[in-house]
Amino acid sequence: MQKVIKFIDQLAAQIPNAAVENDDVSKGSIGWHIEHSCLVIIKITETIQNSNPETYRPRFSFIKFIVLLTGKFPRGRAKAPESVMPIDNITPTHLTESIVKAKAALDALSKCEKNKYFTHPVFGNLNAPKTIQFLGIHTHHHLLIIQDILK
Repeated sequence: MQKVIKFIDQLAAQIPNAAVENDDVSKGSIGWHIEHSCLVIIKITETIQNSNPETYRPRFSFIKFIVLLTGKFPRGRAKAPESVMPIDNITPTHLTESIVKAKAALDALSKCEKNKYFTHPVFGNLNAPKTIQFLGIHTHHHLLIIQDILK
């Protein structure tokens, strides 16, 4: 969990660069990547909090196994669901609020029962501990994109 919080702090440090874009790296600005990362944490935590741990059923996914093992997502392979797509006019104030909400969501997630879960479209059901691992990988993935945008 501390790793994900550290990544959130790194996202927060990039808020002054929110308007920076580099179409050769990404269609989204740095602000877009910050907001998207926060939305993923917030929305997934909401889903997990509302889940029934008695209905949790893990299933093997080779892709999930590889991603969780290597800690890396391939770039440009997936499209974010509409629910975690940022708004058009992202302000530094809005990003700061999103960072605070994401940290609160992580705190709530850390207190969830182990088998509360969300269903990822590719990985299947991820319980709370696997979700924390997933969120770390996802957030780091977007931090790497931000670093490349700044190059």
